[in-house]
This record gives sequence, structure tokens and C-alpha cells, in this order.
Amino acid sequence: MVFTRGVRYMMLSTLCFALMNVCVKMLPHLPAMEIILFRSLISVVLSYLTLRALRIRPWGTNHFFLIARGTTGAIALMLYFSTLQKMPLATAVTVQYLAPIFTAILGVFIVKEPVKPWQWLFFLLSFAGVLWAEGVDTRVEPIWLGLGVLSAVFSGLSYNSIRKLKGREHPLVVVFYFPMVSLPITAIYCLFRWVPPQGLDWLWLGLIGVFTQGAQVYMTKAYQAEQLSKVANWNYLGILYALGFGLVFFGEAFPPGAYAGMALVLAGVLLNAWYLARHARRAPLPVPEPDAIPVSPR
Repeated sequence: MVFTRGVRYMMLSTLCFALMNVCVKMLPHLPAMEIILFRSLISVVLSYLTLRALRIRPWGTNHFFLIARGTTGAIALMLYFSTLQKMPLATAVTVQYLAPIFTAILGVFIVKEPVKPWQWLFFLLSFAGVLWAEGVDTRVEPIWLGLGVLSAVFSGLSYNSIRKLKGREHPLVVVFYFPMVSLPITAIYCLFRWVPPQGLDWLWLGLIGVFTQGAQVYMTKAYQAEQLSKVANWNYLGILYALGFGLVFFGEAFPPGAYAGMALVLAGVLLNAWYLARHARRAPLPVPEPDAIPVSPR
């Protein structure tokens, strides 16, 4: 199987996000909003310095979609962190995996990228694998479940904004706007609830910022390089990273049945990739315009 550039970017992004989650798990004593504050601050500094070094104007020109990307991304992240504090981890993560499906659905209307019927089956197959591998706690309060679904919807809107900026803005400019929105909001919150980081906390906070930056850059490149439906469901590989890192770093064993769930995740992802590659091979080559057909020399 040939992994396209967009798929490779998404695989790297998912890995960086998984490593970021490992670092976040090392800081259970710090408020979630404080962690977001530090990751936003590091991302702003890294993005700005890199843009200046590349002599790229950091403020961009397509301000509507840049602000939309930053705003929807910030809302999605804050809602997600809120559900993490109120719901079991497995349930919160499972609900967040609705984001690739919402991304594809919204993409039909926002960026006019149709999703083929078979692709919906592959999306649902991967999501079913997530449910099987992690399980769902049915005792969750409806309000928090609703906020989790809303977080996934805002994630879908954010990813569609990224796609709309394809060819219009440098990926780092798109990344720059995300922390620019979340930074002032989290800063105000932390003024009233601040827990001083100590010792190794600073190391984990720094790594969270670095991994977040890498994840955002690669994700932005992925959504700008390929159609949404081609790369969105590669996010489901995050469940494999999560279960693997949980076992290695925290000794979090999982039941044998979880392997069946992981197999479904991979099946959905790989079937979608195979189907799109097969469809691309069968697509007819574009016919040149009559005035573009070269005339043979006589």
C-alpha cells in the first residue's frame, strides 16, 4: 500500500498527539486550563519565531477562516478537557473519536468534498473498533456526554477551516491562530486558579508544548494535502497509540477482547485507504481541451 503525503502527515500528527497525552497524564495535579495555557504559550512562541525566520507574515490574509480555525479549535479543546475531568477517560476519548465522522459530514457542505457511500461504512467500522477496545460507561451524565459530542462537532468545524485555507496560508500561520485564541482565555482563568508547577512539572509542560506544536503542524499539512475523507479516519490510529503507551508507561493492561477492537480500527482505516487508491486508479484521465492538444509537426 502506498502511503500518500497527507496520510504520512496524519500518522505523525496522531503519534505526536499520543505522546502529548502521555505527558498530560504525568500532571494530574495541575488544572487542565493551566496545561492548555502552557501549551498555547509554547506554541505561540515556536510558531512566531519560525515564521519570522522564514520571513512569512504571521497574521496571514484570510482572517475569517484563520480566526474560525482558532476559535473552533480552542472551544473544542476546552470542552474536551472539561469532559476529561467529569467523565471516565475511556468514555471521553471514545466520544472525541466522533470528530473524524463530523469532519467528513461537515466537509460535504463547507468544502464541497463528497464522501463515497462505502467510506461511511469504513468510518463506522473504525468507530465500532474504538467502542469495542475502550468500552463505554453508560452511567455518564447526559450533560457531559452532550458537551463531549459538541467538542467533536467543533473539532470537525476546525478541521474544515484548515481545509478551506489550503493554498491560501502557510501551515504555520494556521497553527499560529489556534493558541492566539486559547491563550488569553486560559490566562484569565488561571488568574483565579493557579497551581505553581514544581520540579519535573516544567519538563512535562515543555514536552506538551513541543509535541502539540508538531501535532498541529503535521495535522494542518495533512488536511491541506488531501481530501478530508482521505485522511480524517487515520485519527483512529490514536487508539492504538493510547493502548500501547498506556501499557508501556503506566502498566495499563487491557482485556484480550480489546485486540478485536484494535483490529476493527485498523480494518476501517486500511479499507478506506485501499478503496480510495482503487478508485483513483479507475478514474479516467482528464481530457485536454481542444486548443491544448499539441499539433504534430509535419
